[in-house]
Amino acid sequence: MNRREFLRTSARVSAIVAAAAAARRAHADRAAFEPRPGTWRTFDVTTRVEILEPRGLTRAWVPVPSVSSDYQRLGENRWSGNARVTQIMTDPKYGAQMLYAEFAEDETTPKLELTSTIRTQSRRVDWAKPRSGAEDPAMLSRWTEPTELIPTDGIVRETAGEITRGKTTDVDKTRAVYDWILANTYREPKVRGCGVGDIKSMLETRNFGGKCGDINALFVGLLRSAGIPSRDVYGIRVAPSQFGYKALGVASASIGKAQHCRAEVHLKGYGWVAMDPADVTKVAREETSEWLKIDNPIVEAVRPKLFGGWEGNWIAYNMAHDLLLPNSTRGGRLGFLMYPQAETGEGRRDSLDPDGFRYTMSSQEITG
Repeated sequence: MNRREFLRTSARVSAIVAAAAAARRAHADRAAFEPRPGTWRTFDVTTRVEILEPRGLTRAWVPVPSVSSDYQRLGENRWSGNARVTQIMTDPKYGAQMLYAEFAEDETTPKLELTSTIRTQSRRVDWAKPRSGAEDPAMLSRWTEPTELIPTDGIVRETAGEITRGKTTDVDKTRAVYDWILANTYREPKVRGCGVGDIKSMLETRNFGGKCGDINALFVGLLRSAGIPSRDVYGIRVAPSQFGYKALGVASASIGKAQHCRAEVHLKGYGWVAMDPADVTKVAREETSEWLKIDNPIVEAVRPKLFGGWEGNWIAYNMAHDLLLPNSTRGGRLGFLMYPQAETGEGRRDSLDPDGFRYTMSSQEITG
C-alpha cells in the first residue's frame, strides 16, 4: 500500500470511528423510550388560515380533533375570522369533523382562526394482561374494508398472505407485517407532506420509500387484507419528545409541518392497540446525520415500543378516508383529511403550497 492510499484508508476509518462515536454519544443523551399512560397533558392548538388572491366564492375546511378515546379527551373549539358562514361539520361515515368557512365573493383577504383544546396521554399495551370484552363485529368490519388508496385484493392480498403464512394468531400476524414493513420500507424526506398512501403502486413498483401516510397505510392495508381490523389515525405532533428523540417531536411551538398519521390494530383480547412503524423508519433516517440501520441501538430502542404504544405528544384529528368535503364544488374526494383545505372559484388550492394557500399552526401546553 502506497502512502496516498494509506492516508485515504486511514481517513475513511477515522470517519467511520467518529460517526460511531457520535452515534453512541447521541444514544447516551436520550432517555429510555418508555411511553406510559397515566399522565394527561392539555394543549391549545391554533390554526390560522389566509387564502391569497381569492377569485369568486371562497371556502375553507380546517380539521377539528374528533377522536374521543382512552388516550384523548376533547375540549372546546373557538374560532374567529371574516367568513360569512362558519360551522362545525361532520363526515357521516367516519365522524371526522372540520370547521367549514364560506367567504363573501367580494372578500379580498379571507381569514380564519381556529383554536382547539385537547387532552392527551401516552399509550402502551400490557401484553401480559389480555382483557375481556368485544366490539360490535359490524363496527369492526368497517376497518377491514378497502378504500381507494388502500385496496385489499390483488397484489395487496397476495403480499399479506406471503408475509403471514404459517402465523395463526392476530398478534403473530401483526408482528410479521410490522417486521416486514421495517425490513422493506424506508423514510424518504423528499416526499411532499406526509405522502399519498397509494399502497398498490408501492407494491407494484417495489418503491417503498415514503413518509407516514405511505408507510403506515401499507401496514394498515396489509393487515386489512389478512382480515385484521386496522386503521390510520391522522393527527399532528404538538410537543417535543420527553425521551429526547428529535425525530419524534417538534422543536418549537410552530407545528405547521408536524402532521403525522399513526396506526391502530384491533387484536383479539387486547382491543385497539397503538402502532407506528413509520416513526421507526423516521428515527432511522432523521434522528442523526447518518442513515441508521434498523438494528442500530438508537432505532432498536424505539422499535419494540412502537409495536403496542406511542408517546402522548401528538393529537388525533380523525380516521377518515375517501372524504368528500361538504359544499365543495371544485375538487374530488380526499384520501385523508390532515391538512387545512381551501378552494376558490378557480379550483381547489394545494394545501402544501404556501404561495397560494397560507396557513400557520401552533401549540401551547396548558399547565396548572
